Amino acid sequence: MTDPTSGRPAPAATATTAPPRMTTANFRALLARDHPFATGLGIDIVEIGYGTAHAVLPAQPAHRRLGDIVAGPMLMGLADVALYAAVVGATGQAHAVTATLTINFLQKCPARDVHAHARLLKVGRSTMGEVALHVEGVDGPVAHIVSTWAVPA
Repeated sequence: MTDPTSGRPAPAATATTAPPRMTTANFRALLARDHPFATGLGIDIVEIGYGTAHAVLPAQPAHRRLGDIVAGPMLMGLADVALYAAVVGATGQAHAVTATLTINFLQKCPARDVHAHARLLKVGRSTMGEVALHVEGVDGPVAHIVSTWAVPA
C-alpha cells in the first residue's frame, strides 16, 4: 500500500515508534564486516527504523545491462539488503537469513539511483516484508518484492 502524499510505502502494521534495535551506523559496520557484497554493490543504508529501512543503490556503470537499464540481480540485491536492515531493525538478530524472495519487475529501471523502501508485515521466527523500488523521475515503482526471513530464537 502506498501513501498518496509521498508515493512511498505506507507505514507497516508492525512499525512502531520504538527505536530500531540496531542503529544505522552499527548496521553499516555490520555490512562492511560480514556482508561485503553490499559494500561492493555500493548500497547505502540511509535509514533504519523499527521494521522499516531506506536504502539506495547508486548509479554505476557496472550495474547496467543492455538498454541502459539496471540489471535485475542488482535490484534483487538492493531489495534483499533493505529487507535485512528492516529485519535487524525490528529484531536485533544479525543472523537472520532470507528464506524466500520474489520480485516483480513492473517497468524498466533507468540507470540512475534506485531507492528501496522496505517494511515488515509480520515479525517473528518467520518474518515477512515487502520492498518497493523507486527511481526519481519514474512514475510508480520499478519493482515490488516480497520476502520471508528465518529469524533465530
